[in-house]
Amino acid sequence: MSRQASHAAQAADLSLTERRNPRTADIDLATAVEIVDLMVAEDAQVPAAVATQRDAIARAIDIAVTTFREGGRLFYVGAGTSGRLGVLDASECPPTFGTDPEMVQGLIAGGLPALTRAQEGAEDREADGARDLDARGLTARDFVVGIAASAATPYVRGALARARVIGARTALVANSPPPEAVQRDVDVAIVPVVGPEVVTGSTRLKSGTATKLVLNMITTGAMIRLGKTYGNLMVDLQATNAKLRSRSERMVADVCGVGRDDARGVLDAAGGSVKTAIVMHALGVGRDDAERRLAAAGGSIRRVVPGAPPATG
Repeated sequence: MSRQASHAAQAADLSLTERRNPRTADIDLATAVEIVDLMVAEDAQVPAAVATQRDAIARAIDIAVTTFREGGRLFYVGAGTSGRLGVLDASECPPTFGTDPEMVQGLIAGGLPALTRAQEGAEDREADGARDLDARGLTARDFVVGIAASAATPYVRGALARARVIGARTALVANSPPPEAVQRDVDVAIVPVVGPEVVTGSTRLKSGTATKLVLNMITTGAMIRLGKTYGNLMVDLQATNAKLRSRSERMVADVCGVGRDDARGVLDAAGGSVKTAIVMHALGVGRDDAERRLAAAGGSIRRVVPGAPPATG
């Protein structure tokens, strides 16, 4: 076999995320500015790759909405960078959308220590993926999203297999086309193909960026559909620090057309809930009545208060 044929055969055995990028072959000779230019050029391909998956991402959003409305949970499962991104997205849902921490959960091969220190070999234990889901009490109402840049991580495969046995809904987020059998075994496959990395196999780069965009869309899209926003305002946040308390007051002031002091007073009367405060002020009702109306409307302000919130700078 010729050397060229040998290289071709080896490439065919590699996932796209493990192949060498010819555009960055001499990056070790580049200046700092040239490195930046190369990375910017590669990263510019990511949004277009994600856009090719619009229908699959929308399908995942719909599944997540159905899951939450039925009382189920969303589990992200991954190893290494993929696992960390899942944990990150899950951990940002409570402060952003006021969700229960149990609603969206991230599982990473090797457990919590793997968030800050690589746990060698953890991703290779397929049984651990199933075990970790069992430990969270996985049910058929849940939605398991496996995240694996190469589409072949054993830990993720084990989790998805366990989810199928239980009857839970499943999805795969990958950056290299998975085998047909894998695609058939999940409810939806999201595969933004970004090509070889700047540094061979370093999937924290383009693959990680694409994965972060996809996860952002799944949870943000689902929360919007669940009434967690009013227009594009983040009205279900948890005001757990000074910045978020100030943001809450500013939203109530802008939407209700009142000063900050009055907004603070309405928020206090609403128990700190921006959504409840807006409904109380708009309809001239008390907290209990506002909460009942919101509950009847599935938490959507738009279904309780006619019209869109005013646009402000």
